[in-house]
Amino acid sequence: MASNKIEEKVQNLLENTIINLGYELYDVIYEKEGKDFYLRIFIDKESGISINDCEYVNNNINDILDEADYIKDAYFLEVSSPGLERTLRKDKHFISQIGNEIYIKLYSQVEKRKEFIGILEDYNENDITINVNNKSVKIDKKNIAIAKTVFNF
Repeated sequence: MASNKIEEKVQNLLENTIINLGYELYDVIYEKEGKDFYLRIFIDKESGISINDCEYVNNNINDILDEADYIKDAYFLEVSSPGLERTLRKDKHFISQIGNEIYIKLYSQVEKRKEFIGILEDYNENDITINVNNKSVKIDKKNIAIAKTVFNF
């Protein structure tokens, strides 16, 4: 769940610019897929994100990223919405979802399961507590492989 140094540096570099453009910088993910590297910038605002918003932010951050030159490899820049079912990686993501239904996939079993869907009851620096079928389950944050919001259609 810990973000890498490039993600942190890019987050710090772009956060104020993106806020000044009228958006929230939801997350930054730098990853390799196949032979290619991707820098994914997730933006949000209360009224939702359109393709025009993504293009606008992309055009405003491209030169800043090039000038900072934090990433030595060639990479693809993607600016997008975090989507309806959002990945929860940061403290602020979890805190904002207390009282809401989330999906958790674990590295190792807790109570003979590796996946849970339940209401996020509590979150702190070491663990989370989710309510699954009226039973509280405490999960060590280091054991979380994936955490996402759940959107019920």
